[in-house]
Amino acid sequence: MADTVTAPGLKRMREVGEKIVCLTAYDHPSALIADQAGVDLVLVGDSLGNVIQGHSTTIPVELDDICYHVRTVRRGISRALLVADLPFGSYNISTEQAIESSIKLMKAGASAVKLEGDYDEAIQAITKAGIPVMGHVGFTPQSINNFGGAKVQGRGDHSAHILAKAKSIEAAGAFGIVLELIPADLASKITEELSIPTIGIGAGPHCSGEIQVWHDIFGLSEKQHKHTKFFMNGREEMIKAASAYAAQVKSGDFPGPENSF
Repeated sequence: MADTVTAPGLKRMREVGEKIVCLTAYDHPSALIADQAGVDLVLVGDSLGNVIQGHSTTIPVELDDICYHVRTVRRGISRALLVADLPFGSYNISTEQAIESSIKLMKAGASAVKLEGDYDEAIQAITKAGIPVMGHVGFTPQSINNFGGAKVQGRGDHSAHILAKAKSIEAAGAFGIVLELIPADLASKITEELSIPTIGIGAGPHCSGEIQVWHDIFGLSEKQHKHTKFFMNGREEMIKAASAYAAQVKSGDFPGPENSF
């Protein structure tokens, strides 16, 4: 069994040029699969609002929702670093709130937390409390109403702002940072100028690692986005299997004697 992945360990991976594999997971079976596949970082993301709860955004997700999924995912992980998202409204009011929410996620089983945007004081305070923190810049889904949708950020003159924000998050003590939906050349520049790992999603090939949503890589999503790749046609295969099951039950072919006691 390989050594357990830690936040400082991810920085060492970056330093030697080893790519960091990150994937979301929301339940015990998916956690087992991700861990056994050698994923380095498993994120219980607030993307569960979209792919599990059926919301159009991540905004309705509650802290208790993340805690529930962290507990189930933790039971399936023995190697990967388990990071939990701080959902909208769980850290935005004060540093005290940010610390309290982070502690709750750690007690649920997380090994680190992630938050979005300009919250340097919160990052400093959470880190001081002994909790590793990941940052997140570019398109930050909790701010979707400010962006007017899921749009690429950092084009043109706005690139300097995102670079400065990433540097500020590093200075605040974050051990890593997600770069979402930004141009590949900007992601490359940020990666070059930071000493902490950069984890891309829709940010090109030059980041220290990549994060994808479970349902996207397995082809379970209804739509394939530009920044994703279906590594299997899971949705199509599952519909075929469910249809075959339904047909055999209707016809009386299942269950048969071999399935009976």
